[in-house]
Amino acid sequence: MASLGVLASLPWTMPTARAQIQTQPRFAAYPFSLGVASGYPSASSVMLWTRLAPVPEAPGGGMAPEIVPVRWEVASDERMSRIVASGTAYAEPDWGHSVHVLVPALQAARPYWYRFSAGEAHSATGRTRTAPAPNATNERMRFAFASCQQYEHGYFGAYRHLLADEPDVVFFLGDYIYEGSWGREHVRRHKGPEAITLNDYRARHAQYKSDADLQAAHAQLPWVFTWDDHEVENDYAGNQSENLDHPEWFLARRAAAYRAYYENQPLPPWAIPHGPHMRLHNRFAYGNLASFHVLDDRQYRSPQACSAPGRGGSSRVDAQNCAALKDARRTLLGAEQERWLEGSLGSARTRWNVLAQQTQMARWAQKRVDETRDDAKAPGSGTVHNDGWDGYPAARQRLIDFIAMRKPSNPVIIGGDVHMSFVADIKQDFDKPDSPTVASEFTGTSITSQGRSQTMAQRMLPDNPHIQFAEARYRGYTRVDLTPTRMNVDFRDV
Repeated sequence: MASLGVLASLPWTMPTARAQIQTQPRFAAYPFSLGVASGYPSASSVMLWTRLAPVPEAPGGGMAPEIVPVRWEVASDERMSRIVASGTAYAEPDWGHSVHVLVPALQAARPYWYRFSAGEAHSATGRTRTAPAPNATNERMRFAFASCQQYEHGYFGAYRHLLADEPDVVFFLGDYIYEGSWGREHVRRHKGPEAITLNDYRARHAQYKSDADLQAAHAQLPWVFTWDDHEVENDYAGNQSENLDHPEWFLARRAAAYRAYYENQPLPPWAIPHGPHMRLHNRFAYGNLASFHVLDDRQYRSPQACSAPGRGGSSRVDAQNCAALKDARRTLLGAEQERWLEGSLGSARTRWNVLAQQTQMARWAQKRVDETRDDAKAPGSGTVHNDGWDGYPAARQRLIDFIAMRKPSNPVIIGGDVHMSFVADIKQDFDKPDSPTVASEFTGTSITSQGRSQTMAQRMLPDNPHIQFAEARYRGYTRVDLTPTRMNVDFRDV
């Protein structure tokens, strides 16, 4: 958590002197058009969010460059008759008139309701839920995870079903927005060109938040977040862009994207961005039943290995003929986050340890077509996609070896990104099918983003015997029920 010195400068505490405080604000339209949200529940606190945007996709959300006091209330009942906490936050133009409230001193493992008001306008009432106490013996938990919601590819109706499943918390694993347009048979359109500036990213987030089903899921359930590439730019890696833009220019773009991401999600104080830097990795505990180690595999990674000449980003590469793949110095998480994860896994004392991260960890290699070649059946032969864990095999092996050595209780990996559903065994050595399994993995399909063909998936399965299940045809989310002795995973396809 941040020190008191840092907290004193956070944008939701007291307003800065750069803009005038408007105590009697007037709005061109309803200012709570983007809804309300909660996130990061602990046993005693929760984050609340809203953003004033009467004209959501206009520069500044249609707000004047003034600071607006926003009243917030939290109640122990749905009718909001028993207020347990309240206060005033300040929506500042520098932060897109977003409001982030960390509500303390709540009771563990119970629902709360909340709302905001500004001037004469009132938000919808949201619902959230705190986590069990750290040492509480909780016998069950339900969570959901989702990823990859390209606005143009479909409506977000999957959230209607996710909300009906009533999970305790939702983990979003990347590609909340898409900065650019791609794909076929669009059912609706992005407004504006590819997002590059702060106003571009703010408008793109606002357009996504306009989806009624997404708004409803935010309003009724607490969320925990990590990102992937499209929140900034397709396939970016650290400070390298897909188009090999000048690093200084790209980091300015990344700073704008990170700022807009923070402004539009119920993120906690330690996630406030500082230019192109923003921490998202964290550990989220749910009683003594589960620890969730939430990872960021974009911000700190090494550039992809052996990409096509003259460009960054992803390629399918020949594992045998790409020497950089074998470079032990390359990292997906960054050295500091790797050390943090080892400490987090090593100190967790819960029944389950879930690594919530962006993409598929198990190897997904396609063997060479020409089986007569001498190296066709060599360890690690074939082609791999260099943008995921397959493109960082030394970093993956470090993590697998650590899990095998330290043996954290019941390790499970969840991910997204690939627009398919997978179930896999994480092998200590993927080249040896009888090698020990050190973790189980569940990769969820996309909310809407188009995927590859099922024919391709079926063709690759014989080359990857550690993959137990692969389904490319459907879109949806994943629902998980946990008890001390069982994890039940349902791929919920719409």
